[in-house]
Amino acid sequence: MAFSTKYLNDDEHVILDLHPHWWTFVGPSISLVTLLIVWLKIYDISDEQSSSAMRLLETVGIRVLQVGALITIGRLLSRALKWSRTHFVLTNQQVIFISGVIARTGIEIPLYRVNNINFHQSIFERIIGSGDLLIESGGEDGMEVFDNIRDPEQVQSFIQRAMHSAS
Repeated sequence: MAFSTKYLNDDEHVILDLHPHWWTFVGPSISLVTLLIVWLKIYDISDEQSSSAMRLLETVGIRVLQVGALITIGRLLSRALKWSRTHFVLTNQQVIFISGVIARTGIEIPLYRVNNINFHQSIFERIIGSGDLLIESGGEDGMEVFDNIRDPEQVQSFIQRAMHSAS
């Protein structure tokens, strides 16, 4: 879902609209694949000539895996919904961060208030193209940290260019 521009000023336009990095989906996806592999392994091992105790154990194992799969799918859908409703937006006048599905949180930092922009990436985050963006402003909140930003070094560059264009 794209960021709604109806709340922007008349002379304001979107330069950058980002969702969190895809890395947020990896945990539940790995869990789901692992459950599927174990489930298939149980079916592969099962034999129609197994003892009743073994069949009971297989049935219980499969039921536990099914419940685990449902929970994991729920987590994955929940993250997908949250991901679709989270925006890091740069306009020609401000930086906007909005997140939340039912309860919403929003941060707006006018570009003329931005004092400093930093980014942080671990070695692993550099490999996958993710990181944290730290924006220091002259407002009451001081430093804002935005995590799971795609290519934070490039986003930092976009913000600096927008700041110079606005001044």
